[in-house]
Amino acid sequence: MKTGTIETPRQLAAVRSSARKALLNGHPRIFVGTATCGLATGAQKVLDALHEEAGKASSMRISISETGCNGACFLEPLVDVVLPGQARITYGHVQPEDASGLIEAACAGTVYKKRIIGRIDKEEFLVEGTSKSYRRGKLTGDVKEVPRYAALPFFRDQVHLAMRNCGIIDPTSLDEYIAKGGYAAAAKALTEMTPDQVVDEITRSGLRGRGGGGFPTGRKWATCRKAPGEPKYVICNADEGDPGAYMDRSVIEGDPHSVIEGMIIGSYAVGAHTGYIYVRQEYPLAVKRLRFALKQAEEAGFLGENILGSGHSFTVRINRGAGAFVCGESTALMASLEGRVGEPRAKYIHTVEHGLWNKPSCLNNVETWNNVPVVIARGADWYASIGTQGSKGTKVFSLVGKANRVGLVEVPMGITLRQVVEDIGGGVPEGESLKAVQTGGPSGGCIPAELFDTPVDYESLTALGSMMGSGGMIVMDSRTCMVDVARYFLSFLKEESCGKCVPCREGTSRMLQILTRICEGKGRPGDVELLHDLAQGMTDGSLCALGGSAANPVLSTLKYFAEEYRAHIEERKCPAKVCRALITYSINPEVCTGCMLCLRACPVKAITGERKKPHIIDKLACTKCGLCADTCRSNAIEVA
Repeated sequence: MKTGTIETPRQLAAVRSSARKALLNGHPRIFVGTATCGLATGAQKVLDALHEEAGKASSMRISISETGCNGACFLEPLVDVVLPGQARITYGHVQPEDASGLIEAACAGTVYKKRIIGRIDKEEFLVEGTSKSYRRGKLTGDVKEVPRYAALPFFRDQVHLAMRNCGIIDPTSLDEYIAKGGYAAAAKALTEMTPDQVVDEITRSGLRGRGGGGFPTGRKWATCRKAPGEPKYVICNADEGDPGAYMDRSVIEGDPHSVIEGMIIGSYAVGAHTGYIYVRQEYPLAVKRLRFALKQAEEAGFLGENILGSGHSFTVRINRGAGAFVCGESTALMASLEGRVGEPRAKYIHTVEHGLWNKPSCLNNVETWNNVPVVIARGADWYASIGTQGSKGTKVFSLVGKANRVGLVEVPMGITLRQVVEDIGGGVPEGESLKAVQTGGPSGGCIPAELFDTPVDYESLTALGSMMGSGGMIVMDSRTCMVDVARYFLSFLKEESCGKCVPCREGTSRMLQILTRICEGKGRPGDVELLHDLAQGMTDGSLCALGGSAANPVLSTLKYFAEEYRAHIEERKCPAKVCRALITYSINPEVCTGCMLCLRACPVKAITGERKKPHIIDKLACTKCGLCADTCRSNAIEVA
């Protein structure tokens, strides 16, 4: 079904009714997860194989579509089969050779048991994402033996609001977005509410910026609306630069219309008629799907003149960033939009009053804009009922690192770190122990395992010396050296510093020198105190948040893992056995079987020995690359 121009809320309701019937009625539908994570694991080959097999199944019409990521990246490639009138069945680790079995089961209305993961029942599938969307419905027919999402450890404690449509709909289908309630919130705001009422609703919901600062969204909108000067602008910050973070990318890849709808509502609330989406060049699939969605929205009348007969006009343009981390900062981003070097400016100049081209500008990140339609559609009180007193709603995290189940996790504010890492993420590999989790991106802090019962909210994480940030969450186990972790993040921040202010430019460089020296076994008495002094200077004197928070990885590791610093400096040892300069490799002659695998793997020929006799490592020639330990089958390689 092709959606024409929609001029009134009544026409939108009619399109939704028709599109909703098409979601689960009629013929089987197969969705292949082709977000970046899916494509990286072979989803395109699976998609091609399904198309080929579907062409052979002449007995029944089967439609095959692409979809985004539902968060379970550790199970990619993912395939969903929607059985008419029954349920949506999810399959994981699907391979091209599974295509015929999936097609056959879909035609028969049964389950392909080989790759089964879980199901969403018919009633749940039709409900726009809510806190109850994975907890309703009845077991029916042949699918009753398939576990529901609510029974799966990865999904059990999650609440999908921002990710309500990710992995559920075809991101290139406007009809499917409308069927799931899309643009209903925009219609409600533009035709039933005044701009002040929209601002008030967002304010009462308690929605805070999901880009890192956590500033109250309603307060920002209210200030921008009252600020003198025309024109006004709304901006979406999709410049996601934190290592290991991909929440915004996945939302755009899986549900681009939700971001556009949020911006439409925001533009009406603050009185803007032009919007910009600043997305990094490294996100080609996100840019592609966003462009397509904008074209659809324009053709349907959701962008342009007199939207839904409301009298409000609004257009959106895409600008691609070159990948500078500092351009995630609001003033640096706006400088880049203007064609200037992406450098921040003093914070006493507020962008809501003097932003893009010195005009009032309202900037929020992808997840914030994506949440706006939910607030308007379901009401401020409903939204505020989720989360904690000071942190409302949900937050999407990219759970990466040493966790067994890595992926995107959307949880209600107030859930504990332990629930996220152990219950949802499945803990760390067997034989290792949880050591820490780093939250808030490269400028966040490292929180030790003994504090994992801390609730995940803005205030609690800040009190521990970390931050919510945009949502990166890196899990570390006993094999992680915390001094080396601090060194890594300082290396990243030094490279990404714009260099405009001295505290950040010189502070990150000097701190990195000290940390590198410590990791190389050249630490000196007084280094810890010097790191503290530098951190204080950077925090107090830096121009923007990059420099002001750059010391967090160092300060948090100094606070919670002081013994590791002491061991590096005083004992010249790395307790985690990571820092090459502080470890040695040897072969246990009582365990070595003389298989010669390590000898062949050594790139510098530092290992000698004969077949079936214990080998020896020349410690002077050894570069400590670890290849010998990786290839040894008898665990004879010892690291000390």
